[in-house]
Amino acid sequence: MSELLLPPEHRYAKIIKERHNEDGSELSILNLGPTHPATHGIFQNILLMDGERILEAEPTIGYIHRAFEKIAENRPFYQITPLTDRMNYCSSPINNMGWWMTIEKTLGIEVPKRAQYLRVIVMELARISDHLICNSILGVDTGAYTGFLYVMQFREKIYEIYEEICGARLTTNMGRMGGFERDWSPEAFRKLDAFLEEFPAVWKEFENLFVRNRIFIDRTVNVGAITAEKALAYGFTGPNLRAAGVDYDVRVAQPYSSYEDFDFIVPVGKSGDTYDRFCVRNAEVWESLSIIRQALNKMPEGNDYHADVPEYYLPPKEDVYNSMESLIYHFKIVMGEVPVPVGEVYHPVEGANGEIGFYLVTDGSRTPYRLHFRRPCFIFYQAYPEMIKGAMLSDAIVILSSLNVIAGELDA
Repeated sequence: MSELLLPPEHRYAKIIKERHNEDGSELSILNLGPTHPATHGIFQNILLMDGERILEAEPTIGYIHRAFEKIAENRPFYQITPLTDRMNYCSSPINNMGWWMTIEKTLGIEVPKRAQYLRVIVMELARISDHLICNSILGVDTGAYTGFLYVMQFREKIYEIYEEICGARLTTNMGRMGGFERDWSPEAFRKLDAFLEEFPAVWKEFENLFVRNRIFIDRTVNVGAITAEKALAYGFTGPNLRAAGVDYDVRVAQPYSSYEDFDFIVPVGKSGDTYDRFCVRNAEVWESLSIIRQALNKMPEGNDYHADVPEYYLPPKEDVYNSMESLIYHFKIVMGEVPVPVGEVYHPVEGANGEIGFYLVTDGSRTPYRLHFRRPCFIFYQAYPEMIKGAMLSDAIVILSSLNVIAGELDA
């Protein structure tokens, strides 16, 4: 049997024996995960260690693989949205909106400008929530708990806005084909205004706790650095790619949902290390706040929160309860009795971790013929063994934290 086909612990055992015979030093094998809290998810890294220094690493994924793509190929289109929720569950609405836009591209549905702006607001809220979690947990992984405790209350405020919009918090199942299932309530806008007023000062204080903190700098600068060339070779996108110095953002390169109407800067780092990844996400939060304010200021008048596509848009719930025709249409749409035309599309959106893509092939039936999710975590996690080689064990923890690997998106 080829050595490459052997389990890593077997191959490492051979290396340990050879190294021991060579100079008398002792190597060891360490399992980082799959149930270690510092991995932030259920995945494993089998490490070959020389003391606390990592010589080799081999990841094992799939512990929560749920076969979403195959499940989706046997579900009507309206029943696929809850699957997208459960990929990156730290920013579910971005996944939801990306999926609806993919179907709308297939059907040629033109979404009203107001609905597009509402989508932008909720996607940027989701980006803030995701970055808030990633950077505050990175603080925890370097021994600083205060920042995490301080900003987590604002993730709760974002979830309260979600509740006003769709009734859910974490796995939101938000939106509908052509827009939203209902117009936003005045309370949703009131809570959004309160968030925009209160959060900036708190985020500035959070930054002040870390950006010039000597301990944090020592733990993150030049730790887990990756060059722009290698990041591109691995297929990085999102903050992890921009931290390496590559100015690429799907919202700018391939605008969707009227992102071309907004002025914002794409933050870019230089060294591609843990500190730059932290700073890029911090800066993106400020840009997201700016985009939300612009969307509110430019919001078109009226109540056009969905496209005029009755054959694909669910009737109002009160009509379903009181009208047989509405009940029939509700059933037909949810169960996929209205077929989607034959076609093939790919639609990307800028997720919190990078480019989330939906590759959809339809054959005219009630379910997708083929559906593939491009999950940024699955792509950039492949670089992790190379990024931690030669690093200390404590460095491996903060590198993983700064990459923001979400197990649900990794495995799908």
